[in-house]
Amino acid sequence: MLAKSQIKLITSLHQKKFRVQHQLFVVEGIKGIQEFLNSHFELYQLFSTAAIFDVESTLISEQELHKISRLKTPNTAVALFKIPKDIPTAPTGLILALDDVRDPGNLGTIIRLCDWFGIKQLLCSKATVDCYNSKVVQATMGSLTRVNIQYLDLEAYLKTYAHAVFGTFMDGNTVYSESLPDQGVIVMGNEANGISEAIEKLVTKKLSIPRFGNLKVTESLNVATATAIILSEFKR
Repeated sequence: MLAKSQIKLITSLHQKKFRVQHQLFVVEGIKGIQEFLNSHFELYQLFSTAAIFDVESTLISEQELHKISRLKTPNTAVALFKIPKDIPTAPTGLILALDDVRDPGNLGTIIRLCDWFGIKQLLCSKATVDCYNSKVVQATMGSLTRVNIQYLDLEAYLKTYAHAVFGTFMDGNTVYSESLPDQGVIVMGNEANGISEAIEKLVTKKLSIPRFGNLKVTESLNVATATAIILSEFKR
């Protein structure tokens, strides 16, 4: 049986302050857990309703699984992994930077896009949602294990960055007509406010995704959708 202290620890990790305190985060579901087991992430504890993993796990009942899971339909297992230390960013190749992206689903999707398009470095401003948030982890579908994510003072980093800094703006040059390099930082902004004024001053090349609809009344694209288009154009 799960002890009350174990249940309390697991459920507390859905809040950032306790993830920071314990340096642990939660992964749910067989596929997601297996991705992390096959990666550099270090397992702390694994709870499962069936003995299906090749590592030591604690067998629990379906009822106990429901107590520790945040999913409406829990999938067999819940694992706790240790949060790794930040790996300093090597300023080579294409780097994606997020300026205060707040939605967990957006961040999870963007991490998957980085994995898909071979972006190894993802820089996040300190106000960007925590990548170890349970919803983010779930949305990445394992891609979190293959992208190096670093939280930092984005303004200070860009001030010392030696290559081009690209930003997405409504009044930028269309991305479809630009000659895009294979090195630089691509900045994507906050869902409601876009790229902040302080970061905008450090952007050396403004890009836009043109609207083709007849009325052209849609104000903006979802940040994850815009990221997909921008990364696809850079890679193309």
